[in-house]
Amino acid sequence: MSALVDIAPAPRTAVERPLLEVRQIVKHFPLKGGLFGRTTGTVRAVDGVDFDVMKGETLGIVGESGCGKSTTARLLVDLITPDAGEIAFDGRRLGPDLTLTELRRNVQMVFQDSYASLNPRLTLEDSIAFAPTVHGMKDLDARRLAQELLAKVGLEPKRFAGRYPHEISGGQRQRVNIARALALSPKLVILDEAVSALDKSVEAQVLNLLMDLKAELDLTYVFISHDLNVVRFMSDRVMVMYLGEVAEIGPVEAIYAQPAHPYTRALLGSMPSMDPEKRTEEVVLTGDPPNPINPPSGCRFHTRCAFAEEVCSVKKPSLHVRATRGHLASCHVGTPGSGHSLSELPA
Repeated sequence: MSALVDIAPAPRTAVERPLLEVRQIVKHFPLKGGLFGRTTGTVRAVDGVDFDVMKGETLGIVGESGCGKSTTARLLVDLITPDAGEIAFDGRRLGPDLTLTELRRNVQMVFQDSYASLNPRLTLEDSIAFAPTVHGMKDLDARRLAQELLAKVGLEPKRFAGRYPHEISGGQRQRVNIARALALSPKLVILDEAVSALDKSVEAQVLNLLMDLKAELDLTYVFISHDLNVVRFMSDRVMVMYLGEVAEIGPVEAIYAQPAHPYTRALLGSMPSMDPEKRTEEVVLTGDPPNPINPPSGCRFHTRCAFAEEVCSVKKPSLHVRATRGHLASCHVGTPGSGHSLSELPA
């Protein structure tokens, strides 16, 4: 594996080190077919992704369905193994320096489907106490911890500890999943569409709970969502993904105020507005994303981009620093020397 390199995706001082470093991770899924189950194609789900997550921040990840958000999340907790690239947690690389057991103690995940995430045969207390028990905690201490965590997420232990998942609502189940994720005292929690299945009133309660827990327990979040308003509320920085690659990454207000990538502008332009004077009257993004089995050459967004030129279909853009420190975009437009007519300098 290649050595970790500093791509400077976030503002930092000389003494700061990212809690999580991801370098050129790749995950391709082969497609089998035919009489002998031969490989007929490859889905390029994640295709060379770089980013950092700083301690104490929330990194939001957005993009259309199929862009690689959830696959990236599963790679971070090693639920699936990357084909290439490196992941380092707190300066230690997964594999050579960091065991999977140590990673799981420090990095936990909350999934979208709150019911499928819980064992229907275990009570809520048993579900939360299970992981600490596996990691060596005495059963009585694990159960005491489970009740403390139930109380911390707003569920009274006397009422809820002995219940089963089917006996509580979706919002309550997601609170249990959050409690279970906190049972090993992790430093990083990955939230994969954790509130998207909830109605808006319950969603607001869970989001406020997550914010309170982050402050109280000094947590770091990777927050994945299709809801751009929720991402803006929760995040310190945002990473925009398109067809398995990073299109743009930077401080949340910089990206929402001055998006540098045409795809990011299209996403933000598609956000519904409650103001009747600011209704979207023009289609900002047309067509479906290209097939990830055979993605376009050069910039993968060029087939849907209003600014596409010949260089976009020939040359793959790299992440380039924009006006705001820590704001990077993968686009030939505005990139010095890219060869695009809208680049800042001639090639």
